[in-house]
Amino acid sequence: MKTGSILAAAMALPGMLPSAHAQVTVPNATLIQFKYLYYRDYQDSGNRITVKSPALYLLAPISESWVFEIGAVYDNITGASPYYHTVLSGASGEGVEDKRTAGDITVTKYFGRTAISARAAYSTEDDYKSVAGGLTLRHATPDQNTTFTLGGGYSSDKISPADGPAFTRTKTTVDGLVGITQVLSKSDTAQVNLYYAQQRGYLTDPYKALFGVDQRPDKRDQMAALIRWNHYFEGLKASLRTSYRFYHDDWEINAHTGTIEWAQELPYGFTLTPSVRYTSQSAAFFYYDPVYDAALGPPFPPGYLNNPNGFYTSDQRLSAFGGITPGIKVAKSFVGGWSVDAKAEYYEQRADWRVGGDGSPGLQDFKAQLYQVGVSKKF
Repeated sequence: MKTGSILAAAMALPGMLPSAHAQVTVPNATLIQFKYLYYRDYQDSGNRITVKSPALYLLAPISESWVFEIGAVYDNITGASPYYHTVLSGASGEGVEDKRTAGDITVTKYFGRTAISARAAYSTEDDYKSVAGGLTLRHATPDQNTTFTLGGGYSSDKISPADGPAFTRTKTTVDGLVGITQVLSKSDTAQVNLYYAQQRGYLTDPYKALFGVDQRPDKRDQMAALIRWNHYFEGLKASLRTSYRFYHDDWEINAHTGTIEWAQELPYGFTLTPSVRYTSQSAAFFYYDPVYDAALGPPFPPGYLNNPNGFYTSDQRLSAFGGITPGIKVAKSFVGGWSVDAKAEYYEQRADWRVGGDGSPGLQDFKAQLYQVGVSKKF
């Protein structure tokens, strides 16, 4: 789901928020990093989307109190979007070919134990453009054991579908985040973040709308809470990293995500990190199962003729399901500030894996693979 919101992206993607350490200190080294990601998803009917994505990142202290960061990513997206319902074929199998270029700049000013960061981001593709900005304030206590975080962001997105009737719609997001990171002991650190967002404007999927299977409200209020706890086992030279994220919105989606990682230090500068993540969510109130209008048949929802302007969607991302993501990462540090890493993840989503209620019926199981390699250098 596309979003230009800086804070929304941070809450949605594991690892995007600052790591659970409490110190607010000026980085003492320049970091250059290159990552290459390969992603593909598929269903029983065949391959769906493939993404190839190189990315660059630079962090550079430019004085004793100023730090500059810049990132750039290029996504090459090909394939076909996921089937809406198992019984549908042609409408949901349309080919996709898109390219996205995105960049962001962050400038941070340190005032002793306080840091203020300003960030701007821009993303463009054939049918979607996004401009976003945000401010984040971090403040640490004198003992550097507690850090408070306050952030706010705004994004403006423009949607111009490449297929079907030509039109342009806009979407805006205003969001905020508050958080606290606490050192509990020499081996334990905890973190709590609370997030809230308001989306307004065109939130419908324009391509699914072409086939009469998508019409969404023009507003969405979202909230999320993220809890982290990290523990270091000194004797084992290993870290246990755990997190739980709860998400709720006024589309009546409730989602729970739990993550466990074990980062094991190995000889010769290697670190091995296996992980597993589980997600369970309920369906949006306007999601409809594969039971169709008696007169029109697939893909139209029941009662479509009497209420063509109502809310409805067959998008599986807004259905009820459970998903499991096992993964593993290997990293190696070298003398001179060099390091390399490689990560692999496998994701599988099924309706009957949902906890706390039945999943949405009639959906093909959804699967995805992600591979990423990276190299970085500190000066």
